[in-house]
Amino acid sequence: MGKIYKTLLFDGKISLSILETTDIVNEAIKYHNLTPLTAATLGRTMTASLFMASNLKNEGDKLSVSVCGDGVGGHVIVSVDSSLRVRGYIDNPSATLPLNEKGKLDVKGCVGKGRITVCRSMGLKEPYTGSCEIISGELAEDFAFYYTVSEQEPTAMALGVLMGSDGKCLSAGGIVMQALPGCDDETAKRAQDIILKYQDISAQIQKLTAKGIAKEHFSGYYFTERNAEYKCICSSDYIDSLMISLGKDELYDIINEQGEVKVECQYCDKKYVYDKEKIDKLFDK
Repeated sequence: MGKIYKTLLFDGKISLSILETTDIVNEAIKYHNLTPLTAATLGRTMTASLFMASNLKNEGDKLSVSVCGDGVGGHVIVSVDSSLRVRGYIDNPSATLPLNEKGKLDVKGCVGKGRITVCRSMGLKEPYTGSCEIISGELAEDFAFYYTVSEQEPTAMALGVLMGSDGKCLSAGGIVMQALPGCDDETAKRAQDIILKYQDISAQIQKLTAKGIAKEHFSGYYFTERNAEYKCICSSDYIDSLMISLGKDELYDIINEQGEVKVECQYCDKKYVYDKEKIDKLFDK
């Protein structure tokens, strides 16, 4: 179970969020058989996306995040709803690269150059879509840049995923500070200086947990707490409805060519298979 802790600093001028997403990253590893490199890349993206979703106001609101770069990992896609149920995948889950010059996983090389796009569905006729260039590839700087240029919300962010030698995630999470209306430049600079102390956020989460960071580093502040989880929303009923929407003739054409209709969920790798008998029963029902 993931955790998000939130509070306000500096007389309400800065919002602070601390996220712990270790269990969520391990669920993604289990579903997609990720390498340490792709686990770090998808994990950072899911952490940033959960922060975004934590600001959704209404039940049923949801957002999708696309990190579309030209790196070895390919595109990264994450979906989250207002209940903080997150799911995601990376095009090339088996991608690997040598460690970078700092001896760390080369997330920058996995992501490459391209764009980040965020699409929010909030019950309106048209979803809100924002986009920005990938300026770093390390993702924390990129998502902070997205907020600054697309949302006009000055943001500082640190993201991290610490992998073990057994291929499991030891710790993952992030810390985010945003300037609220009325925030002056001096206060914004103080927030930026604080974030610089958390460039090893995954190691600090491993040592203290996100709750421990909140207690030890920001004592005296009241934090709200929310749970988050990796959860795919696909189901037999949902896939059945997709089959019906295609129409019986279209499905018969696929069966005549391929022998059956196969649907694989990209978020959890679950496979759904339909033969002619199953299609007939579906439409009879």
